[in-house]
Amino acid sequence: MTSSLPKTMAAVLLTGHGGYDQLQYREDVPVPSPAPGEVLIRVGAAGINNTDLNTRTGWYAKAADDAAPVESGAWTGEALRFPRIQGADVCGVIVALGEGVETSRLGRRVLVQPCLTSLRRDGQDIWLGSERDGGFAQYTTAPAADAFDIDSPLTDVELAAFPCAYGTAENLLTRAGVAKGETVLITGATGGVGSAAVQLAARRGVRALAVVSREKLEACHVLPAEQLIVREDGLASQVAKDSVDVVIDLVGGPDWPSLLTALKPGGRYAISGAIGGPLVQLDLRTLYLKDLTLMGCTAQSAEVFKALIGHIERGEVRPLVAATYALKDLARAQGDFAAKRHLGKLVVVPPA
Repeated sequence: MTSSLPKTMAAVLLTGHGGYDQLQYREDVPVPSPAPGEVLIRVGAAGINNTDLNTRTGWYAKAADDAAPVESGAWTGEALRFPRIQGADVCGVIVALGEGVETSRLGRRVLVQPCLTSLRRDGQDIWLGSERDGGFAQYTTAPAADAFDIDSPLTDVELAAFPCAYGTAENLLTRAGVAKGETVLITGATGGVGSAAVQLAARRGVRALAVVSREKLEACHVLPAEQLIVREDGLASQVAKDSVDVVIDLVGGPDWPSLLTALKPGGRYAISGAIGGPLVQLDLRTLYLKDLTLMGCTAQSAEVFKALIGHIERGEVRPLVAATYALKDLARAQGDFAAKRHLGKLVVVPPA
């Protein structure tokens, strides 16, 4: 590690599963050292995501098995090690190199792919801010292979809005094989992933239909959607049966069957979120009589994130940042995120 770097840093430690009281702001946390093949990143900004709340509360364990102990609430279903520094979205600058990393990487501005694909084992991803410490700190480490150089005039705050939300959205659209000229229905379009999916779908030349709340309808006119669908008015009254090629779902919940009704025969459904509720009712006759394809989309390839970097550098997508917070105010930021009154992303900025 470079001798000019400090020995300690400011960070927010998650000390256990539970409420906001489990988030502790500290200024005496040791600065991590990059292992072989890793880089040390000075964090410029870090975005907030649903995964931060889910990991804190142990939601992943409950979603898999209501009887599972909350201690098994990491992405992999294994026990989370505490204390943990959360934060899957990282934009920053490489300030130190682990053994074996090319010296040319020093000083590079980077975005980190949240699902660290270089560490994937047996199909399981290691996630930044879950299985290992993330970006709610002044410094963090990541595999050099998962830290992507970024050349953009956007600020650190703007860039920190991209990795998790836009990477997830790009993966959903890629896995679903979304093609020019198709009609794509996107739920949860006021959130980070949903609003990203609308932008990324539009750049593919599709007809994007965005499901939004009535409360945020006016604000959502900034999205490049062909049609805004008011969630409270019901899908059936606004989207014809058998009229949609692809559904990109972040919500789930009790209205879920209406999404399959909207799909054309041979349609594709891709999901990467369940903020409306993880349990749904499926009529298997709809599934097989319409020859539908249903897919869960969590694991990403490195190619998906490389494609996203290209979209950003060419200015084809732009983040929607609703608010920024000082690192010490992370608990308040997570509370505001949970309230869902914003459009786009909330971003945390550590002390300089």
